[in-house]
Amino acid sequence: MADEQLLDLMQKDALKYFWDYAEPNSKLARERYHTDNTSLDANLVTTGGAGFGLMTILVGIERNFVPRAEAIQRLQTALDFLEDADRFHGAWPHWMNGNTGNVVPFGTVDNGGDLVETSFLCQALICVREYFKEGSPEEQALAQQADELWKGVEWSWYTKGGENALYWHWSPEYEWQLNFKLEGYNECLITYIMAAASPTHPVGAEAYHEAWARNGAIVHGGSKFNIPVIFNYNGATGSVGPMFWAHYSYLGLDPRGLSDEYANYWNLVQNHAKIQHAFCVANPWQYEGYSDECWGLTASYTRNNNGSTGYAAHSPVNDRGVISPTAALSNFPYTPVESMKAARYFYESAEWKDKLIGVAGPYDAFSPHFDWVTPRYLAIDQGTIAPMIENYRTGMLWNLFMQAPEVKQGLLNLGFSSTQHSLGAE
Repeated sequence: MADEQLLDLMQKDALKYFWDYAEPNSKLARERYHTDNTSLDANLVTTGGAGFGLMTILVGIERNFVPRAEAIQRLQTALDFLEDADRFHGAWPHWMNGNTGNVVPFGTVDNGGDLVETSFLCQALICVREYFKEGSPEEQALAQQADELWKGVEWSWYTKGGENALYWHWSPEYEWQLNFKLEGYNECLITYIMAAASPTHPVGAEAYHEAWARNGAIVHGGSKFNIPVIFNYNGATGSVGPMFWAHYSYLGLDPRGLSDEYANYWNLVQNHAKIQHAFCVANPWQYEGYSDECWGLTASYTRNNNGSTGYAAHSPVNDRGVISPTAALSNFPYTPVESMKAARYFYESAEWKDKLIGVAGPYDAFSPHFDWVTPRYLAIDQGTIAPMIENYRTGMLWNLFMQAPEVKQGLLNLGFSSTQHSLGAE
């Protein structure tokens, strides 16, 4: 296949997860899909993955992979569901029942609002609004609905009574018991940007600087493989975290030319990708199969020591010999040459293509070292592939998100500037 054909195929495959295997009632993303047990959690909807799915469907419309009219019907069903689903001071829970919209506890005390998952969904709702706002009357109504949904989130509530910080969870039963303050650096940058951008329930810049940026302590001056690390990655002293930290916040937020007083964000995410690639090539644990073509560590299914399937956030500080294809494939904007090599390895290598490529593209995780593959998919992993490949190809979702006036103002409020997009008052 030519490169463009392979890019098309990967996007179409990832789209299948959110089109052919969507939760049947809500048309939103299932948390997971196991080809070895297709009935598993058939109605379990995941909020963040649902947002990634909405963005994937926009790519499908733009590339004529799906009929526009049918896609709009599906999006209408999805937004109607979100309108009626359980919300907690405007925030959706991590998981919902796709039949009822009721919260499904992610854990015993995690049975309320999940602000981070909500921010991933809101990033998508803004893209939906921007994509359809000048369309047909039906499309404009969809855009208006997306606008009202994201503006209903009470970001300021999640400061736990006015602290200069955001908190991940709140439950009407357990309140702030989880007590998870959002402090950088991990996947939560977009949460602070959405909170600053909100025209209805905004959170001031002090929270961003004091909590997320740790009063400047987020900055790291060292390097790995002679590549500057730039930020202190939570739990990864002197190295980088799982690859999804460079994906979830940046499906809409364009890191090209984006800077604040702490970092140039293009350098940050590109260096994250380059360090991960260099780590897999160096392969300090000597796992069989790691190479310039076979690389990528992120949160995904994993192989437990007894051979069973579990879940882990793979990274250079937690390398289990398990490759997660989404890591390299979602890195196309950052490492196009290295990501294309990985794509060809996953799709075309004689050793792995027949075992690794399933009904919706590469399965979630595999290990050449242990000759292991899990025939399973996760929404949050499938959901970054098509959007990030599209951002590499055309910048589509970056352009949609960054043109939103609230986003521009929110970024300005936090001290950001962009050489790629006019923020209006830089």
